[in-house]
Formats: sequence, structure tokens, C-alpha cells
Amino acid sequence: MFEKERLPALAGVKAALADWAKNRPGYRVLDGRFMIIEQAMATQKDRDRGIDYLRKFVEEQKANGFVAAALARSGQKDAVVAPPAKP
Repeated sequence: MFEKERLPALAGVKAALADWAKNRPGYRVLDGRFMIIEQAMATQKDRDRGIDYLRKFVEEQKANGFVAAALARSGQKDAVVAPPAKP
């Protein structure tokens, strides 16, 4: 619809837009971003040991490169791994 209706702008996941635009010389993807999609985990409030485990697990996966590698494998070239959580 964006292309057919010649709409002035389109927003979406940057990697998908870049892939779409690369074969369309009349379009470009702007540098930067206009929002960040934060991912999260949840568990029951009364699971204190579980909460501690999840926090440690997530931080370890960010620190050991697992998250960055998973983003790369999924084609999320511009995605950035979140910085370490504040204690």
C-alpha cells in the first residue's frame, strides 16, 4: 500500500525496510531510529530465587555474546544488545 499509494513515509523494523528498499531506487531508509523495542521476561512475584536466577541468566547471555550472535543469525544487523543492567 505504501508504494502503491505513494505515501510520504513508512515506519517499521529497520532490517525489513532496508531489505525492501535495496531493490527500489526511489526509496531510502533514514539513518538512526525513532524508537526502541524493549524485550522483557516475567515470573510470579513470590518467586524471589527465580527472579534472581532470571536476572543473572539474562546478564550472562548478554555478556557472553549469545544475544549478539542470536541477533546476527536472525538478520538483525542494526540491533544493539542492551547494556548491563543497573544493580
